[in-house]
Amino acid sequence: MLGYPRIGPRRELKRALEAYWDGRGSRAELEAVGAAIRERTWTRLAELGLEGLPSNTFSLYDQVLDTSVLLGAVPERYQAAEDPYFAMARGTDGLAPLRMTKWFDTNYHYIVPEVGPDTAFELDAAKPLAELRQARELGFETRPVVIGPVTFLLLASALDRLDDVLPCYEELLALLAAEGVTWVQLDEPALVADLTPEELAAVRTAYERLGARSARPGLFVASYFGHLGEALPVLAATPVEAIGVDLVRGGLDGLGALAGKTVVAGVVSGRDVWRTPPERAARLLSAVREQAGRVVVSTSCSLLHVPYDVEAEPDLDSGLKARLAFAEQKVAEVVELAHTGLEDGERVARPRPDTGTLARPDAGPLSGPLSGPLSRPPAEPVVGGGRAPYAVRAAAQAAHLRLPLLPTTTIGSFPQTGELREARAAAVAGRLSAADYERRVEGEIERVIRAQERLGLDVLVHGEPERNDMVQYFAEHLDGFAVTRNGWVQSYGSRCTRPPILHGDVSRPEPITVRWARYARSLTDRPVKGMLTGPVTIVAWSFARDDLPLRDVVFQVADAVREEVRDLEAAGVPIIQVDEPALRELLPLREAARAGYLEWAVAAYRRATSGAGDRTQIHTHLCYSDADQILDAIDGLDADVTTIESARSGARLLGSVGTFERGLGPGVYDIHSPRVPGVDEVERLLRAALRTLPAERVWVNPDCGLKTRTYEQVEAALANMATATRRLRDELAGAGR
Repeated sequence: MLGYPRIGPRRELKRALEAYWDGRGSRAELEAVGAAIRERTWTRLAELGLEGLPSNTFSLYDQVLDTSVLLGAVPERYQAAEDPYFAMARGTDGLAPLRMTKWFDTNYHYIVPEVGPDTAFELDAAKPLAELRQARELGFETRPVVIGPVTFLLLASALDRLDDVLPCYEELLALLAAEGVTWVQLDEPALVADLTPEELAAVRTAYERLGARSARPGLFVASYFGHLGEALPVLAATPVEAIGVDLVRGGLDGLGALAGKTVVAGVVSGRDVWRTPPERAARLLSAVREQAGRVVVSTSCSLLHVPYDVEAEPDLDSGLKARLAFAEQKVAEVVELAHTGLEDGERVARPRPDTGTLARPDAGPLSGPLSGPLSRPPAEPVVGGGRAPYAVRAAAQAAHLRLPLLPTTTIGSFPQTGELREARAAAVAGRLSAADYERRVEGEIERVIRAQERLGLDVLVHGEPERNDMVQYFAEHLDGFAVTRNGWVQSYGSRCTRPPILHGDVSRPEPITVRWARYARSLTDRPVKGMLTGPVTIVAWSFARDDLPLRDVVFQVADAVREEVRDLEAAGVPIIQVDEPALRELLPLREAARAGYLEWAVAAYRRATSGAGDRTQIHTHLCYSDADQILDAIDGLDADVTTIESARSGARLLGSVGTFERGLGPGVYDIHSPRVPGVDEVERLLRAALRTLPAERVWVNPDCGLKTRTYEQVEAALANMATATRRLRDELAGAGR
């Protein structure tokens, strides 16, 4: 098993982190919670029969940030901070945080390493050694897990520093060998993407050099999220003893090159919540053994991406529940598949080489049956929708909305206060009547509207106080979805979501957001945006059914969103924002598959928005996802205005948007940090946007929604944003613009 959830079954880590950040808890108390989560994890995994227990998969914030600390890649400006680790993750009053983006094609966010030509790598192995020793005190031998050198440097765009970072890995291997560690897991997910000859050469150099060390544990290089492709024979030719392959998203091609290696066969999916079809898994394992000989059964990737335990979900339909496997059930599947064997009761080979073993002992059967996916009908052709040309729409919208130059807005959500969350929980539990709950939501909407009017914003939002999550809220109101009570998955740091389970055909029984948008409009004369989540994102941030092609599932959701767009427009809502932050996230890791995906993803968005009239302004939003890689597709969405994360990434996107011909709002401050940007800081970012785009197309907004911030932080930041905007408007007016 390549990794495990780390937030705690009841989000214990989230609460401890937020207590520490707010000054309600000490660092020692936070560390104690982390130690308790690790102890519970190792104990439970051993109870399930798993012998190959990992360590160093726990993190207080992010495993990539942990690797930066491990290698001494802490930028100098953070080193004097009271807590450099969290300063890099979240920033301080005087320091912006490091950039954050998506972990390959998942909804997990990692902190991007900052490695420059002057970065002095120096090993700090305190964390992996401490976790190793904690496990031993509890009676468990573990396999330390570290992000490999090639993936780390590729994430940092610094592969030229390979010769400088490898001594840290060599030193780490020596320390682990001195501790008696038999195996170390080096995660290299970057190897399943397209690699240049130079990058393949780096793979060869790294693992020939590390493999040549005499005093070291056995090397297990874990790949996941796809097939190793051209990297497979390169790795196979190095001295590494074990190689992990993702047989859920990858395939069997080329595994013959691994003869003589231990193959860690990822046949249990770490990315979804469906039970593993045992016959399919057995066929894969048999095929691997025929080619490679020595096989270890494993998950396809870390189980970080799934909830803890399906047995903690008493509200799920029993028929659906029988089809589900969360992290605990997936570990049981791994144990059972290795126990029952491949053919005629024969067990999976579990060799014990001199360097140690990745194998597991005998274990009992699974507590429930494994069930396979439903039948897969042929996909019907999909088509998008169309609106009038942008120039026609832009003229109609300008006449209708009469917005000033550099219009200001926010992305949608406002702070979710403790009182609001308590009221929602009371309403769900039946302790608060529906009428009383709606009155509280109306009161919060009025608070949000009045605050925006007071701050001088031009396009207002209702703040989304009725929503627990931007995907879960819609799943609760659409047929074909189920939601969980405790199915939490970490998104970043202390941020957790409960991905819905999309298990059937999708339809919209009744309007979802119209009632609240109509109420917000009644409170103000300023334009109010209707707020929707796009079809790609709703599906991407759910556990989607696997018996239909993904594009067909997305188009079902697009039809439901289109109905909501039409009802909002009929209710007089002049601006409708349909967010698609997952558009880049689902981009295939291999170039050959990208055009096909983008074609249907863009078509689904256009279908969802195709019912809007010319004077209804359609907005979309993307964040924390390297959107500069898909600008043509974003343009193809044909939204009238696109708002996008820019501040946290240092406005790097602006170098690519010069030809963007619609409204664009590059974010002017980072909402994932508690720091409040000054007026001058916002103005600098706005000026950078104006050097790239004509003022007539520039919008002013934060990077993302404000749900995770406090009202004090939000109002101070938005006031500074509005002040900076007024300065530039006056300057442009003086210049005759």
